[in-house]
Amino acid sequence: MKTKVLRSLCVLVLLFSLPWHTAQAQAQPWPDKDRVVRAICAFPVGQGADIIVRYFARKLAEVSGLTVIVENRVGQMGGIAATSVARSEPDGYTIFITPASASHGMNPFLFKKIGYDPVKDFTPVTTLAKIFFVLAVDANSPYKSVAELTEVLKKKGSKGAYAFISPTANVASALYKRGTGIQALGVPYKANVQTLSEMQSGQLDFQFIDGGSAFGLIAAGRLRALAVTTPKRAALMPDIPTMAESGVPGFDITPWWAVFLPPNAPRPVVDKLESWFNQIVAMEDTRSFLAKLSAEPFPGNSKFLAEFLRNDIKKWGELIKLANIEPQ
Repeated sequence: MKTKVLRSLCVLVLLFSLPWHTAQAQAQPWPDKDRVVRAICAFPVGQGADIIVRYFARKLAEVSGLTVIVENRVGQMGGIAATSVARSEPDGYTIFITPASASHGMNPFLFKKIGYDPVKDFTPVTTLAKIFFVLAVDANSPYKSVAELTEVLKKKGSKGAYAFISPTANVASALYKRGTGIQALGVPYKANVQTLSEMQSGQLDFQFIDGGSAFGLIAAGRLRALAVTTPKRAALMPDIPTMAESGVPGFDITPWWAVFLPPNAPRPVVDKLESWFNQIVAMEDTRSFLAKLSAEPFPGNSKFLAEFLRNDIKKWGELIKLANIEPQ
């Protein structure tokens, strides 16, 4: 009798020693078709990042039969969204579709304090896509090449100015400055649409912009692309040289996207979401969609993502140090 009582007490102790949210997540059946899945987006509605999140959210709804909505939580270069996910229940109904090279790779080095640990506070699911950035100027500006832009900016000194709205753009700009010796000042913005009028008026000389946003603005005659940030030319812009070809050797900025859950998510939930997202990445629709945004599929799994992330954090730490960016 005493043995049975002791065993029961041990079971109770083990149950109550588990984090409350983890025990609750494991106790609930998943997925519940009556529950809504929230896909958290770290950037404003209408930007290239938002378009990508909404595509994958819509496809997730199609393959899973679940209701999936997108919530935009903007701020701290993706840090506000990441913090909210890190503090959410790990029940499979809050997912983070994010440019992980920014929210997880760069943010720890760009800010003195962030509200999350990029490794410990998330459960990796899988990688999704790779994308490139474009060095762009106003379509009516006199600059036709990176060399021409650089020559003028050297003469302007600290009177030159550029815009950035993401950690990737910030780092790319800093590397361009370091590689050429220009002293232009960076101005942070929340959305690309805010920079266009100031680019047109000449208050801003250039900006690095994600390929998805850049392509539409270039096609509309608002911006001119001078170079891409990847080691090889982009298939969608084959006539645009790379930064390395344009006189900035060793330039390689290739952002990537991934899916995360809050910490301690149950393994069955991770496995199911990993399977669904890999189905989506393998679709011809997805390949076509990403190509229009100057991106390409980047399939993976939870184990690969965990390893890739650790290496990427180290890479961005070195790049940010090389770029002489002081944390804010």
